[in-house]
Parts: sequence; structure tokens; C-alpha cells
Amino acid sequence: MIYKAEQNDLQEILRLQYLAYQSEAELFGNKDIPPLKQTLSEIIDEFNKGIILKMVIDNRIIGSVRAKEENGTIYIGKLMVHPDYRCKGYGSGLLSEIERCFPKKRYELFTSTRSVDNIRLYQKMGYTIFNRKAVNDELVFVYMEKTL
Repeated sequence: MIYKAEQNDLQEILRLQYLAYQSEAELFGNKDIPPLKQTLSEIIDEFNKGIILKMVIDNRIIGSVRAKEENGTIYIGKLMVHPDYRCKGYGSGLLSEIERCFPKKRYELFTSTRSVDNIRLYQKMGYTIFNRKAVNDELVFVYMEKTL
């Protein structure tokens, strides 16, 4: 059900990303967020520099996550699940699987302080907040880590 994405999956993953990140955009009342502006060439670049996983149900990609390693830290990003499949444990499954791709490392990810469901999921999975950075008056990111 969870597989390593192939390059020919990237267009479908990008469409899923545009759909899945609508809820994040709604938190700010602004669709001008990086996941909604990412291009196919940018996701291809991420594919070439790390690992992108896909979750498939009924021959359809309904979830994805990506990660890359830099200086001994695994940077995890773009954990997404199709809105129709949320709250079923699929996000946890994707996060666990991407960690298995890089065993016994330090993992880092970030999300907005407004994304309380994301923060709750990450804390449930063993992540702790180690930093906060204000981008502007509206947007504050929390950086979370997990070390095995």
C-alpha cells in the first residue's frame, strides 16, 4: 500500500498536493502558500535529491510524503493525505514508513502553529517542538524533531 514513488507518479502527487493543501491555505485565508505554487520541475528536483513515498488505494495515490538527508538529519516534508481519506491513520503510516527509509537518524519537520491537527499527529509520533520562527504577523512555524 506504501511504495517508493516513481518519476511518472510525480504529476499525480502534485495534483494531490494541490488538493490536500487547500485546508492549510484556508487556515490563513490565503492560497499563496508554497505547496500550492510548487511546479512539476521543483518536485522532480526533490525526487532526485531524496525519497518520495506514495500511498495507493484502489490504484489511486491518496497520500504521499518526502524526505532528504543532509548532515545526518532527515528533513521530512509534504506529508499529505487526500481529504476523503483523512483521520484513518494513513498520515501516521506514511510518517512511520519514511522514517524506516532512514533508520536510526534524527528527523526534523515543520508546520504552522495554526495546524494543530498536524502538531498533535507529530507529537503522537514522538516529535517534540524545538524551535519557532515567525515568518510574519500571521505565520509562525514550529520546528519539531525526533531522535531514535
